[in-house]
Amino acid sequence: MSTLFDPGLQPERTELAWRRTALALGIGSIVAMRLIPAVFGSAWWVLLGVAGLLTSGWLWVSARRRYGVVNDILARERDRGRMPGAGLLLALTLCAVGAGLLSLAIVLVAALPRK
Repeated sequence: MSTLFDPGLQPERTELAWRRTALALGIGSIVAMRLIPAVFGSAWWVLLGVAGLLTSGWLWVSARRRYGVVNDILARERDRGRMPGAGLLLALTLCAVGAGLLSLAIVLVAALPRK
């Protein structure tokens, strides 16, 4: 009898990749909290960094939960149609696009001549 589940470390490596992504988002948010108010002179910009840190924490917890679900489904050979969807990927993509657009706006505004 053959089994479809490879007991290798593929799900664990995927979870570690998600953790690295969450860590990078958190570090980027901390850097943004430090640099953006210095450029624009307003403390309100710190809220974007806090939002990034909250997103990073959510991503960390969601990735851990997703790993547990995927590993359980694969190990127990249950219905593989119940695998998690791409919602986490979509959320991360939207965060990355938003951060990129925000970064572009910051660079453009910082390059404008001041009166």
